[in-house]
Amino acid sequence: QLQLVESGGGLVQPGGSLRLSCAASGFTLDYYPIGWFRQAPGKEREGISCISSRYGSTNYADSVKGRFTISRDNAKNTVYLQMNSLKPEDTAIYYCAARRVYSSSCSTMAYEYNFWGQGTQVTVSS
Repeated sequence: QLQLVESGGGLVQPGGSLRLSCAASGFTLDYYPIGWFRQAPGKEREGISCISSRYGSTNYADSVKGRFTISRDNAKNTVYLQMNSLKPEDTAIYYCAARRVYSSSCSTMAYEYNFWGQGTQVTVSS
């Protein structure tokens, strides 16, 4: 069974850090571009980062560039999103998704992704 499972969300104070995990089962994760997306209450889903197949080319949205880092651990079949200097406006449900086609580049356009996890809640508040 193909599956993506996000974990690592929670409550953190402004300026703090969290590391989100996206664990894959049923397929080899590094063969596919992986994206991280988030959706805050009342807002549209926002693509925030992605990592390409195998070679790990990455992209970031301007809203998170310099604060968030996407990475992949092939041995664990897991993609991570390290989030530093968190702000209240980062509060959202965070989703990972796979674009199930090999590509040496990636984008944060949600329509390109066809397999999604269930999300993990991140709340940044004092």
